Amino acid sequence: MQPEIPVGQPRDLLYLAAMDWQQIVALGIVGITAGVFAWQHLRPRRFDFHRETGCGCGGAGGPKPSYTVRCRKGESPQVVYKS
Repeated sequence: MQPEIPVGQPRDLLYLAAMDWQQIVALGIVGITAGVFAWQHLRPRRFDFHRETGCGCGGAGGPKPSYTVRCRKGESPQVVYKS
């Protein structure tokens, strides 16, 4: 059985009136989160030289060093540093 809708009140306001405070807070959190995600997706991005120009330079400093760690059962661990 559906409740009677008083004349002059839209259905959307009655939906909010039938909710308790916890449901309203949860709906507000979901709405704010969706708004933040939409803003992050639609806002203009800051200019990034490497992304925008396609510059092939590797940046300052040359190749980055790498570490290799070897651990075997019964042996001492080895750490190899390559620059």
